[in-house]
Amino acid sequence: MEGQVHHSDRWLRLDNAAKIYPAIKGEELTAVFRVGVELKDRIRARPFQQAAQAIEDRFPYYKMQLKSGFFWYYLEAENLPVAIEADQGIPCRAFGKNELMFRVLVRENRISVEFSHILTDGTGAFAFLKTLLAVYFDKCGIPVPADLEYLHPGEQPHPEESADAYNQYFRKIDVKPVKVPLAFHVPFRLKGTPRFEVLKAVMPVTDVIRAAKAYNVSLTEYLTAVYLYALQEVYQQLSEFGKRTSRKILRIEVPVNLRRIFPSRTMRNFSLYVMPGIDLRLGHFTFEEIVKTVYHQMQLETDKKLISKMISRNVGGERNAFLRRVPLFFKSFIMSRLYTSGTKQYSGVVTNLGKVSFGEEIDALINRFVFVPPPPNKVLRVSCGVVGFGDELVLAFGNITRSRELERVFLTYLVKNGIPVKIIK
Repeated sequence: MEGQVHHSDRWLRLDNAAKIYPAIKGEELTAVFRVGVELKDRIRARPFQQAAQAIEDRFPYYKMQLKSGFFWYYLEAENLPVAIEADQGIPCRAFGKNELMFRVLVRENRISVEFSHILTDGTGAFAFLKTLLAVYFDKCGIPVPADLEYLHPGEQPHPEESADAYNQYFRKIDVKPVKVPLAFHVPFRLKGTPRFEVLKAVMPVTDVIRAAKAYNVSLTEYLTAVYLYALQEVYQQLSEFGKRTSRKILRIEVPVNLRRIFPSRTMRNFSLYVMPGIDLRLGHFTFEEIVKTVYHQMQLETDKKLISKMISRNVGGERNAFLRRVPLFFKSFIMSRLYTSGTKQYSGVVTNLGKVSFGEEIDALINRFVFVPPPPNKVLRVSCGVVGFGDELVLAFGNITRSRELERVFLTYLVKNGIPVKIIK
């Protein structure tokens, strides 16, 4: 492990994954995601305010603003209070230049936290929400189990929490990247602005696990296969001309939490992705063929050596002596082009936060969690966030088009296979 972590109390280098977001973010492509929780009782204002104030100094690496230098963007500490806002129902809005890059939103019995990917990934955002909830319940006089693991506000942050774990686990591997053929994208027309809308579907997690076990795959592998099945159906609905002119490779980006492979306490970005897919030039795929393909590709691509190769490629580019001397405005231009060409390699996103739990006593006070991915760009157009709680799985489809055909095919497939689905607000 290299000691290449550069940070202080006042400023931080952007982690390797974060470096691309300042170059592409805007009013629509915000790079902002949401983790939300719905409690059984209405939020009490005073204890909630006290809880937010109590924890804000526990996460100094989030109380930062984005600044631009001559060669790189960086994060500078700002002693601004955490923004607590009324939730107006517009998820994943862009942050203003003079704001912190995370916010807390409240409405009736719902609490949401929204983070810019420049700061962290889903794991970091959930850790913040977990701490906020634990302290809120404590302020309400509700005992929090002694064995509940969260980042206590009285503790000093561990130095590793603010580390760039990509650089910690970087080792140079001399393998040239393989050229990836471009993928199919849904042909739906874009909505007028504001484009981003979220459709949330709820289903029993036990039924989804039962369906996944029938194929001996994980829940994430099963849902990824359903997404590919739905994309294949969308492709089949095209006219003959549309089929001839569309790309034939369907590929899904599935983020992987690298903390499960490389031990790290970082609260910043530390995830990469795998991209299972099918090639329709080989013919029509049955669902059984799709799920088998997804399983084997994901087993292979999450191998530690292959993930290490991806870290080497990404961090190696950042350390390139020539690139480091390129001025920021030119670097941003290159990165925005790299981002667009990168998203042309996959057709959709399935990002699974996993199953969350606070223990029996606290879980009894909660209805559900929701994980909303960042707004997709005009190439990708649709994406899906997944989170489980208790016996409930929530799928949140972010969509910037006028069509819900992909979601309709996806959810109809689940219903036809014995999984009851309910659409919620």
